[in-house]
Amino acid sequence: MSLAFIEDALQQAEAAFAAGEVPVGAVVVRHGTVIAAARNRVEADQNPQAHAEMLAIAEACRVLGRKWLEDCDLYVTLEPCPMCAGALSLARIRRVYYGAADPKSGGVDHGPRVFAQPNCHHAPEVIAGVEERRCGELLTAFFAQRR
Repeated sequence: MSLAFIEDALQQAEAAFAAGEVPVGAVVVRHGTVIAAARNRVEADQNPQAHAEMLAIAEACRVLGRKWLEDCDLYVTLEPCPMCAGALSLARIRRVYYGAADPKSGGVDHGPRVFAQPNCHHAPEVIAGVEERRCGELLTAFFAQRR
């Protein structure tokens, strides 16, 4: 694991914050190189599916010209929600590194625990808590500002 990649995801999250989006950023890494980077764009696109993970997966598939990402890892600043966890499973992503846990809306280690379901298509390896404090502080600052 390289902390440089969570730094890339944090940069995306900071750009989301600046744009008024929930500050979540994600990058897809293949053979030590970032091949896709995205931030939440739900508000900008007026699309509930425009989560950082979904956009990063789509871009990685476009870059590679294929639907499966079995040799790729995803770094994301917040625990993926159930929708994103399902997409990561279907894309056959190898590993998921995430920063802050999401007890309210998470889908990996909280909530429905998508990868632990017996009918889960593919369960990637999950590494939780990568730069958790920094990722969590960014989210806390965003929601405190909205009060």
